Amino acid sequence: MARTVRFHEIGGPGVMRLEDLETGEPGPGEVRIRVDAIGVNRAEALFRSGHYIEPVKELPARLGSEAAGVIEAVGPEVTGFEVGQAVSVVPSFSYNDYGMYAERAIAPASALLHRPDEVDAVSGAAVWMPYLTAYGAMVEVGGMRAGDVAVLNAASSSVGLAAIHTANRVGATPIAVTRTRAKRQRLLEEGAAEVIVSEEEDVAGRVLALTGGRGAEYVFDAVAGPGVVDLARAVAPDGTLFLWGAQSGQPTPYPGFELGMPALNMRTYTVHEITKDPERMRRAAASVASGLRAGAFRPVVDRLFPLEEIVRAHRHMESNTQFGKIVVTVAH
Repeated sequence: MARTVRFHEIGGPGVMRLEDLETGEPGPGEVRIRVDAIGVNRAEALFRSGHYIEPVKELPARLGSEAAGVIEAVGPEVTGFEVGQAVSVVPSFSYNDYGMYAERAIAPASALLHRPDEVDAVSGAAVWMPYLTAYGAMVEVGGMRAGDVAVLNAASSSVGLAAIHTANRVGATPIAVTRTRAKRQRLLEEGAAEVIVSEEEDVAGRVLALTGGRGAEYVFDAVAGPGVVDLARAVAPDGTLFLWGAQSGQPTPYPGFELGMPALNMRTYTVHEITKDPERMRRAAASVASGLRAGAFRPVVDRLFPLEEIVRAHRHMESNTQFGKIVVTVAH
């Protein structure tokens, strides 16, 4: 039996329950993992509350797509992985199919990355999703180059911080947007070239001023909702507005009509565009590993919670006070 987090109804953090369940044996293409650490992802809160891009198909449901642990059993048709190996699990599957919030979990082998000896479980659970997301959108899909300007809202999230580091790694200029002044100094310390406090400043006006009136080649929006119209004003002609999150939970208008049909590219993006494509995943993993070795990339961990306090971990995430990744640890 393994303690496993499930929820039996759609709702807030309090609907999650820690239950004793049989993990079972891995099937074809699967492995069973002893989970040591779990990365908490805002998408999980959206899924649990019924606001995710994919609905909950069946209750009770599970959560979790980022973890680090050790392989305990290998199913048929799995190559390249063996019992006893340390691995990280990256998001490449539906929460309706697998869930990593557990002491032991079944995972598809396609979602595994070998975890080097020097990367501990907490780092292994915290580092991959943010950097695969940032690299995938900014470099692999977006084609961001040295000299480009990238505007990032929700900049103190784990993905926002990874995006700051990624922009600096390729020679682009990251402009961070944060709601209050509380995190401004830490964002500068993490490498933001400029920090715009959205409660106090006109975001688009500041971006235009900082770029000599041109605007940013890229805006990466983790919030979406009505604010997308104002962010679109900050995009340079023929620039791109990426929607890579939906923290607002509100409908997102297309801003082109309201702004007089500028030459605006706008697209949605999820990390699955990378993790479900073997060739893109190979390049992304190599890029992130290179950044880690060089010291340009590193996990920024906000707080640790034990598995028993998963409800508190989600409440902390929804408070929006975190700086970096929230990680849940599993004691065995």
